[in-house]
Amino acid sequence: MEEQDLRAPLIQHPHNDNSPIKQVALTVPTTDDTSLPVLTFRMWVLGTFSCVLLSFLNQFFWYRTEPLSITAISAQIAVVPLGQLMAAKVTDRVFFKGSWCEFTMNPGPFNVKEHVLITIFANSGAGTVYAIHVVTGVKIFYKQHMSFFVSLIVVITTQVNLF
Repeated sequence: MEEQDLRAPLIQHPHNDNSPIKQVALTVPTTDDTSLPVLTFRMWVLGTFSCVLLSFLNQFFWYRTEPLSITAISAQIAVVPLGQLMAAKVTDRVFFKGSWCEFTMNPGPFNVKEHVLITIFANSGAGTVYAIHVVTGVKIFYKQHMSFFVSLIVVITTQVNLF
């Protein structure tokens, strides 16, 4: 078999163009399926939940003697059955039918695009905020009181990248 003939066995390719990278050609189609919904209710709920939960758990476990880190892979695995459950149980009723803001909370089966975006949300929450170390150090080692507002400003200004 020549390298030009490599095809993913489970993915139907609508065109003959393929990726020049062998591993990519075997697993990923070169075209985008525009019929798959992306910004769905499921994606926002599961993505926000996974981001907040991982952020809280990783910060909570950071204060242990032996810190524990929960990676985004945990959320990536956990959201597949949750997404499929939501696809099966959430109503597919169309809200505001006929108006400019028509939407449905369940546009179809849980798909790979939603899963990728939820994973991006989870990765955002899995990382630590380094300024928390500064705030904690000031409180514990220097015995200085920092108000919540000052601590929040320190954390936000160190996390925001303008360029």
